[in-house]
Amino acid sequence: MTLKEVAELAGVSTAAVSRYFNGGPLGADKREKIRTVVEDNAFRPNAAARTIRTGKSGQIGMIVPSLHSDSISRIMSGVDEVIRDRNMVLILGRTKGRPDSELRYLSAMQENNVEGILFMGVTLTPALSDAIASCSVPVVVTGQNFPNTNCVYHDDYNAMKALTRQMIERGRRKILFLGVSEDDRAAGRSRRLGVEDACREAGGQIESLWIKTADFTYESGRIAMQEALSSRGGFEGDGVICVSDYTALGAIKALTDAGKRIPGDVSVAGIGDNWAGEISTPPLTSAHLYYEECGRQSADMLLSLIEMGEERANKPLTQLKLGYSITERGSI
Repeated sequence: MTLKEVAELAGVSTAAVSRYFNGGPLGADKREKIRTVVEDNAFRPNAAARTIRTGKSGQIGMIVPSLHSDSISRIMSGVDEVIRDRNMVLILGRTKGRPDSELRYLSAMQENNVEGILFMGVTLTPALSDAIASCSVPVVVTGQNFPNTNCVYHDDYNAMKALTRQMIERGRRKILFLGVSEDDRAAGRSRRLGVEDACREAGGQIESLWIKTADFTYESGRIAMQEALSSRGGFEGDGVICVSDYTALGAIKALTDAGKRIPGDVSVAGIGDNWAGEISTPPLTSAHLYYEECGRQSADMLLSLIEMGEERANKPLTQLKLGYSITERGSI
C-alpha cells in the first residue's frame, strides 16, 4: 500500500496523509479518517525513506535513570499523551543513573536520527553539561533544574517546606528527615533544604532535627527507620518526613513493628502522592507533584523546539517550574 492509496481510501489528499505521518497540522476529521485507514490496513510508511526525504525520523528519544519508578512512569504517561497525537515514536534508554550510560545514550540517539531528546538525569557533571550543549538536536531536561538547559521541573523545595510546616503546626517538635544523596539536586538537596528551612523558621518550636540518608524505596525506608530506632539512645522523635511515599511507607512499617502508633505517637509524611499512600494504614499525607503535567509540558516544549528548526538557536532558554499541593489523609 502507498501513501496515494491511503489517501484514496480516506478520501483526502496525499499531502494530508504526508502531514499525518510527519506530525504536521491537520484537522481532527481528516486525522481520524486517515488513522482508521492506517489501522484497518496495518499500513506502515518506510521510515528510512521518510528520513531521507524529509530529514525527519518521527522519533523522539527519552533517557531515564530507572523503569521501576512511579514518578518516572507518570512523567512518561504525560509524554505519551502528547507525542501519540503527533504520530511520533518514543525511543527509550535506561541509564541506571550511570554517567557513562547517559553520555552513551545521548550520542547513540543522535546517531539514530531522533528529532529531539527528553533527558531525565540526576547529577549535572561537566561532561554531561558539555554533551547536552553540543547535541545536534534539541534537548529538554525533565524533573531537574539544570542550568543552561531547557527544562521542566518540580518545586521540590517549597513542597517539602510546606509539608514540614504542616507537621510542625500539628505540634511535632522532634523531626527526622529520611533523604537521599545530594548528588540528586532536586530530591536530595532541594528537599533537604525545604525541611531545614521550615524547621529553622519555626525557631523555638523545634527541639531537634535529624537527617538520615535512605533512597526512594520501601525497603530503604524500613531499614533506615529501624536503624534510627535501634541507634544509641534510640529514636525518640515525634515526626518523620520522607523523600518519597515509598520511603515513608517503609518507615511506617518499622515504626509500627516497634509498637509506635501512627499518627498518635509519630507523624509520618512523604512526597509524590502515589497510589500506595492511598491504601496504606493509615493513609499517607503527601506532597503532590504534577508528574503527568511535567511529561506533557516537556513533550510540548521539545516538539516546539523541533518545529523551530535552526531558529531555536536564537530562542532564550525556557525553564518551567511546576507547582505542588498537599494531599492530607491521616498520617500526621
